[in-house]
Amino acid sequence: MKPTIPLKKITGWAAAAVAAALLQGCATGPQANPADPLEPFNRSVYRFNEGLDRAVLKPVATTYQNITPSPVRTGVTNFFENISDAWSFVNNVLQAKPAEAADSLFRVTTNTLWGVGGIFDVATELKIPKHKEDFGQTLGTWGLASGPYVVLPLFGSSSVRDTAGLVVDMQGDLVSQSNNVPVRNSLKTLDLVDTRASLLGAGDLLDQAALDKYAFTRDAYLQRRKSLIGGNERTEPEERFDLPEAPPAGAPAAPATTPR
Repeated sequence: MKPTIPLKKITGWAAAAVAAALLQGCATGPQANPADPLEPFNRSVYRFNEGLDRAVLKPVATTYQNITPSPVRTGVTNFFENISDAWSFVNNVLQAKPAEAADSLFRVTTNTLWGVGGIFDVATELKIPKHKEDFGQTLGTWGLASGPYVVLPLFGSSSVRDTAGLVVDMQGDLVSQSNNVPVRNSLKTLDLVDTRASLLGAGDLLDQAALDKYAFTRDAYLQRRKSLIGGNERTEPEERFDLPEAPPAGAPAAPATTPR
């Protein structure tokens, strides 16, 4: 299966979606999440992505999982993870993380040389840690605010900052730099299908657990990105509601208090 849509054109669609979202303005009600002022637009794109996933991506990923032996799927995943480690090395350097950059470089060289081009994850067996970084994280480390939450066609959850980072990430991806268009498109399609197959279980769990999948996905994405950026994107500490300690045996119960 070979897509006929060039990768750069898809990136252009994503950038156009962000521009359209910004033109929408803050078209939400008083109960809107302040991190998601573009919620009406985002929900419409989310529904489009959900429909595309149900009609195409999930069935293809399910078939891929059913007919492809597990060792082969693991090898495919390892191959693309090895490629991503090369870009993580660049971003760790840009973020001034020498130890993490060295780990990423050692992972790439070890898996490429001894793991047959990355098919086998020898680096993990040797306890070389993985430090996955993208350019959106690099921009956050440099102090750039995330901006509003944005849902991109095909790509899903993002933000204004992470969308700008995505454009750079796609240029830094070694597969995207291949001049052999059929091979490049085949590899990108395989990467997409393999990634979607790895999320089949999580998707089923989300369908069963979340009353509002859009809100759940948005909040999970924003929280995860904040944790990945770490201390460079500080927010006000959340109010804590600690449970009281149990009184000693035989002690009278503490009187109930009214929350302030």
